[in-house]
Amino acid sequence: MQRIEILGSTFDSVTMEEAQARMASYVMDGGSHLVITANPEMVMKARGDQLLSEIIRRADLVVADGIGVVWASRVLERAVPERIPGIELAEGLLSQASSKGWRVFLVGGAEGVAHRAAEVLKGRLPDLEIVGTHHGFFRSGEEEQEVIAQIEREKPHILLAALGVPRQEKWLAAHLGTLKVPLAIGVGGSFNVWAGVDKRAPGWVRKINMEWFYRLVRQPWRIKRLAVLPVFVLSVVGSRIRQGGR
Repeated sequence: MQRIEILGSTFDSVTMEEAQARMASYVMDGGSHLVITANPEMVMKARGDQLLSEIIRRADLVVADGIGVVWASRVLERAVPERIPGIELAEGLLSQASSKGWRVFLVGGAEGVAHRAAEVLKGRLPDLEIVGTHHGFFRSGEEEQEVIAQIEREKPHILLAALGVPRQEKWLAAHLGTLKVPLAIGVGGSFNVWAGVDKRAPGWVRKINMEWFYRLVRQPWRIKRLAVLPVFVLSVVGSRIRQGGR
């Protein structure tokens, strides 16, 4: 599969269907694989965070979670086929897990959120085997080791981590070798949505690629995070101008 670069971060040029097939192959081959869903905010974080940048570069699959990434890829004439929302990518993976008997572990979110998300998911997918959950507010040291030991005991095929960016990517990259989980993916705020803590934008809003604005209206504190978007746009335009000059 072709991998393209946007402002230093690399993305796989895949559709949702292709991404789902790739993830299924990761589970089946028995290795340890990291999947990253990256949006413009993560791209800009990676420009100032060498470790995050290296993790993205080394990840087995990086998909464009954000219409801004799709736009940038087209401006730079390195188009990715489509936006792949992280929550939808994870839901497709869980649907596969339900039908194929893959075990799943959820780590992240506030106290009780992962457990509630698991209950909701099992209500939707009765055959889904969620073998364990743990909140994301554990500290490094003994508490973290207990989380790692719990995951090791349960031997999941899939580990979903909702620890926030870039903590979830760094935590998974640091511990995936020890955990020996075939497939791990950072899912951001997905647990909150599944648990009913947060609400996704209506389908028609998502269809016109305005989900980011819906979240901003519902959660005004996000304005600080979205302030990076104009810088992202200008950086992409600047990159295109320099590219055209070569």
